[in-house]
Amino acid sequence: MSHRSRAAQIVFLSVALFAVPGRGADFVDSAERYVVLPDRIGRVMAADQSAAVLVFVLAPEKLARLHPDLIIDTGIVSPEAAARADAIQEQTRIPYILLDGSIQYIPDTLATVGGMLGVAERGQDLAHEARTAIDDLRGKLLITESTERPLVYYGRGSDGLETGLAHSQAMSVIDQAGAINVAARLGSGELTRVTREQIYQWHPALIIAQQRSFYNALQRDRAWRGLAAVTQKRVYLAPATPFGWIDDPPGVNRIIGLTWLGALFYPEVYQQDLRASVRVFYDKFYRIKLSDQQLEALVRQAGAQTGETGQELGVPLLGAEPVPLPGREPPSGPGLRPPGRGGTQGYPGYLPPTAPPNPQ
Repeated sequence: MSHRSRAAQIVFLSVALFAVPGRGADFVDSAERYVVLPDRIGRVMAADQSAAVLVFVLAPEKLARLHPDLIIDTGIVSPEAAARADAIQEQTRIPYILLDGSIQYIPDTLATVGGMLGVAERGQDLAHEARTAIDDLRGKLLITESTERPLVYYGRGSDGLETGLAHSQAMSVIDQAGAINVAARLGSGELTRVTREQIYQWHPALIIAQQRSFYNALQRDRAWRGLAAVTQKRVYLAPATPFGWIDDPPGVNRIIGLTWLGALFYPEVYQQDLRASVRVFYDKFYRIKLSDQQLEALVRQAGAQTGETGQELGVPLLGAEPVPLPGREPPSGPGLRPPGRGGTQGYPGYLPPTAPPNPQ
C-alpha cells in the first residue's frame, strides 16, 4: 500500500470520528480533499463523461445539468485537478468530489458512490461484477508466460494515427490485459500522434481500431498490407455501443473490455463464453437485454466467430440492429479529469518489420 493510500485512510478515520451529527457526511476524496456531502443526493452533475457513465449505471435518474446536489469528477488525480475542484466548489457552493478513475479502483468506486446515491445494494452488486472480471483476468495472467504477451497497437481517431503512451488512460485496459503497448517506447503521458512508418517499425502482432474508418483502411488500403497483423487478419474493431470497450470514455464501461481482451489475447487460457459475458454485462450495468442480433453484432465486432469464442477473428458484422441506450443520454461535463480511493462517513458500501509499400 502506498504512503498516499495510507494517508488517505488515516484522514478518513479522523473525519469519521469527528463527524457532526445533523449535517451531511464528511468525505475524503482521492485527492485527500475533505468534502461535506448533503444528507440526501437527488441530483448529480458529472464533470466528465467517465463520471456520467458511473452515475448512469448506478442511478441514471439522478443525472442533472442544473442545480445539482453534488458534482462528481473521475479520472487522473493531480494537484491541478484538485485545485480546479476546489475552485469550482468555492464558486458554486456545490460539493465537488474528485475520484481516481484507474481500473483497479472501479469496484470500490461503484460501491462507494452507490451508497452516496441511495442505491447501495446496486452499487455492491456492480462492484462484485467488476471485481470478479478484474480478478479473473489477473488469475489468467498468472498462468500465462510473459513471452506470450502480444505486441498491440491501438489506433484512435479516423486515421488511426493517434494512440496512447505508456500508462495512459487510453491504454489502461490493454495494459491491464497484459499486452505490450508498442507505443510505450515513446515515453509516458496520454495521447500522441504517430506515423505509418513508426507502426511498421513496431511490427505489432495485433491492431485494434477505435473507429471503423481506420479499420476499413487497414482492410482495403495497399499501404497497410505489409503489416503482419493485417496479412494474418489480426485487425479488430473495438465495440463502442453504447460506450467504448477500451476507452471513450475511460470509465466503468471498460470492464467488459477486460473480458474481451482476455479472450482475444489468450484464447488458449481464457475459455470464457464471450457472448454470455456480454449479455450479462449489458443487462446488469446498462439495464439492456440484448436481442440475439444486437449481441451478435457486438461480439462479431469483438472478434468472436459465430457460436464460438477464442477462435480466429472474423470481419465485424455490418448493418446489424444498433444497441439502444435506455433512458436518456448521459450529459457532457466541462471536461475535467476522472475515481478510486476515498471514504465516506455515513454511507454504506465503501469498502522484424516490413517497409510500407508505395500506396501508388
